[in-house]
Amino acid sequence: MNILHVRSVSDDLYARLQKLAQSKNRSLSAQVIIMLTQAIEDEERRKKQAKTLNSIRRRRFTPPKNAPTSLELLKEDRSR
Repeated sequence: MNILHVRSVSDDLYARLQKLAQSKNRSLSAQVIIMLTQAIEDEERRKKQAKTLNSIRRRRFTPPKNAPTSLELLKEDRSR
């Protein structure tokens, strides 16, 4: 098991972390580990979503430059 030391934590942040840990009946270390784990999982999820969205954008249909718009096609169809 590795040990992580964090320096220069403001008094306000430390107090807030401690209060949160107490409200969850956890030690300060356990609370910080849970929060770090959640932050990493959220970041990984965001990266996966961005990758999926980019894939969707690449596959999106783009009509040729000279293709008529849907409005023009409707007008043409209605004028028959």
